[in-house]
Amino acid sequence: MTKRCYYECLGVDRNSTDEEMKKNYRKLAMQYHPDRNPGDKNAEEQFKEAAEAYEVLSDKEKRDIYDRYGHEGLNGIGFRGFSGFDDIFASFSDVFEDIFGFGTGRTRSRTSRRAGADLRYDLKISFMDAAFGTSRDIDVQKTQSCSLCHGTGAAPGSAPETCRQCSGRGQVTQSSGFFMISTTCPQCRGHGRVITKLCPDCMGAGRKKVTKTVHLKIPAGVETGSRLRLHGEGEDGEYGGPRGDLYVFIHVEAHDFFERRDNNIYCQIPISFVQATLGATIEVPILNGTEKLKILRGTQNGAIFRLKGKGIPNLRGYGRGDQIIETLVKIPVNLNKKQEELLREFAKLSGEL
Repeated sequence: MTKRCYYECLGVDRNSTDEEMKKNYRKLAMQYHPDRNPGDKNAEEQFKEAAEAYEVLSDKEKRDIYDRYGHEGLNGIGFRGFSGFDDIFASFSDVFEDIFGFGTGRTRSRTSRRAGADLRYDLKISFMDAAFGTSRDIDVQKTQSCSLCHGTGAAPGSAPETCRQCSGRGQVTQSSGFFMISTTCPQCRGHGRVITKLCPDCMGAGRKKVTKTVHLKIPAGVETGSRLRLHGEGEDGEYGGPRGDLYVFIHVEAHDFFERRDNNIYCQIPISFVQATLGATIEVPILNGTEKLKILRGTQNGAIFRLKGKGIPNLRGYGRGDQIIETLVKIPVNLNKKQEELLREFAKLSGEL
């Protein structure tokens, strides 16, 4: 099923501010929240749709990718849509506290391991590099565990202490009518631990921005839109969570002579009217050099010749496309007197004069 535009889902336009989107999402979440519509599948779907839209548009990086590439761009960075009630409630607990005055019982403690974010990198390469493959070193900005505190956020020689208010759960429980409601602990802000001595390098964050050089092997046969996945080269996870992945999107520059269509390459070769008439053997450029091509007698302008297996290698590793050659017969200009006399004689013999 085709997904609706996320801006349409939230009832906002593309220039809306974060506050405007949050306001509309709050209204939709209140209207379609599952606890307010028990057993109503339609309301549940409406809630999921709004939650997914807000999850993307409230994240600057995801919103930028969506604005540029749409749903396909998000698929390219590994986003798979609605992430489940627990993740939504945990990520946007502030929204639900605004709605209901408290967090929901579904909210998870932030002390749970979280996978690192996937990253996207757009790489431009030449036509020939795409045809034959190459390797590149690319510099990627990412969030990485602090090497001084090893991700704990605490200064060397110290360690985070268990929060006394929530006993390390990251949540405190309070009653609301017949329900027992868990809310984010105000003391540790949901972390379940308190850092008394901050790491001087990351100031307690446990992670910091770094630039890492990544070696990338580009296989032969890639084309614009090809996506390479580098497992574990995304951002580090929180609290020991797994790293995300790095997705490299390929953009291939156009070539001055060759044009690619699937795995075939096309080109146009000019020949003289004498070569077209009498036939000839000429040398034509191919991807990795030149190749002899036999022009048959009586070749017409626009005639097509095919060189088998001289195209782009198949990305899956077997076979190659062909090179398709279109002949362009050149008509001579500025003939000298002798040439013109010979052509007139030819025309008389042919009955044209």
